[in-house]
This record gives sequence, C-alpha cells and structure tokens, in this order.
Amino acid sequence: MSSTGARPLNVAAIQQSCSADKQESLATSERLIRQAAKDGAQLVVLQELHATLYFCQNEDTATFELAEPIPGPTTERLSALASELQIVLVGSVFERRMNGVYHNTAVVFDADGSIAGTYRKMHIPDDPGFYEKFYFTPGDASFNDGRNGFTPIETSLGKLGVLVCWDQWYPEAARLMALAGAECLIYPTAIGWDVTDDQDEQQRQLEAWVTVQRGHAVANNLPVIAPNRVGVEPDPEGRSDGIKFWGNSFICGPQGEFLARADSDNEAILHTTIDRIRSESIRRIWPYFRDRRIDAYGDILKRVRD
Repeated sequence: MSSTGARPLNVAAIQQSCSADKQESLATSERLIRQAAKDGAQLVVLQELHATLYFCQNEDTATFELAEPIPGPTTERLSALASELQIVLVGSVFERRMNGVYHNTAVVFDADGSIAGTYRKMHIPDDPGFYEKFYFTPGDASFNDGRNGFTPIETSLGKLGVLVCWDQWYPEAARLMALAGAECLIYPTAIGWDVTDDQDEQQRQLEAWVTVQRGHAVANNLPVIAPNRVGVEPDPEGRSDGIKFWGNSFICGPQGEFLARADSDNEAILHTTIDRIRSESIRRIWPYFRDRRIDAYGDILKRVRD
C-alpha cells in the first residue's frame, strides 16, 4: 500500500448531460467540478467524452475536427482547475495523437495541475449506434517506454487504475491494473439504451453493466468509480431514435457494496469517502491473489481454445 493508502479518500463522480457546443459542455463540467471540490472531494472523476455529444452514433469525417492534441485547449482548462482547486482530476479527451491516429483518452491531472498520466481506451466497440472503431485507434499494448498499456497512473493520492467504458466488460483489464498495484478502478463511461427497447430489456442491460463492474470490485478487492453520462442524444442522421444515456453512475467498495449511486435522468455529483485500508483487510480474509494458478492460465492468451 502507498504512503497515502492509510488515509480515507474523499471522491466524487460527476454525471452530466452534454451539448453540441463544446464550450457549453466544458462549462457544465467546470461548474460540477467546482461544486465537488467545495464539498470536499480530493479526487473528481468525469465521464467519458464529457466535452461533446457522443458523436459515435454515426460515421462522419468532419467529426475529427473535434479532436485535440494533449496538451491542448481542454487539458489546459482542466489542468488549471485541478491546480486552483488542489484536486486530482480525471478528464476525457478525443485525442489527436497525429494526423490519422486518434484516441479516446482519459487524462489524469495531479493536484498541482500537472498531467500525471494518460490512458488510451484499449477495447473499442463497433455496434449499432456505437461506431467507435471509425474514430478511435486502440491504446498501445505497450507504451514506447516499455510500460504495459494497462498501467495504473501514479498521483499524489495513490495509484489510479483508469480504464474507459467498453474496457469494463473485460475482467483481464481490471486484473492487470490490480496486479500492477492500482488502489481503485475508474471507468469513465458513455452508455445508454436504444430508446425502442422495451423496459425489461433496458433493465437487463443496465443491471448487467452495474453487475460486471461490481464483480471487478469483488474479484480484485478494490473500489470502483463509474461515472456515466445522462440525457437523450439524437441520431445526427435521423436513422434511429437516438440513445438515452442511462446515468446510474455509481461508486462501490471492495466487496461490491454501493457507496453512492445516481438515478437515470438527472445531473449528479456522487460523493463518498473510500476507506483504503479495507482493500488490504479484505485481501487477507479473501486471498484470491494468493491462490491464483498462474501456471495454469497460459491458454488465456489464445483467441479461442479450439
């Protein structure tokens, strides 16, 4: 455990609706960040792509104009906020790494405003209404400096296991972060319903999303912070009824217990205090990591065991 790990951690997860006007969306993010910090949050986590509408409902080359370099205008604004408020802040950027290479990138700012690290989304979906492969290159399996792509980000508050949205369906990603010393798992998210699905199907999807992440908390004995966007965003091409982003942002503890949870319709700032000693205590009574059979897992690296 890090030297910071014995102290309680006041965290906030922000759930917001977004606008086609990037500056308006960022102003909403800033207002909520300021309120979270005023209420005592040391770590504030924003949702995936909080500066824009979820533009992946269709494929349009003009949308690449929304991308920014890192550092760039959005990171400079968030950096200044983190420094002013003396918080660790997790934001999200549609990153222009170079012409033709764009990423869906979480950016972590330390309390002095410096960029503590970035995480580029590794698993990229391509489903109706979620055409992300058109826009995003997957994050590198290994950084150019040799680090694994699933590496926690070191901050003044400890090691943050930052992943993004679709990564939440993959237990391998959570486990690799935990094995590298992550002290919590963070999943900035943009997920919602096809508004034509019936209520039973919508409920099944929502509960699956919540359950899989609570499972990562349990399996790795780590808190999970999962902010999601909220609101209905129309299909830009009018081919569907758009997406109703289901909110339900939550923070849970290392046994999957809910510490805070938002509803499906409203802007929210979730606040809770994480007791970081509990992760170590629980690992002593539920020692999953001790009992892993790493000698027997070689086939996990195969695409299919056929």
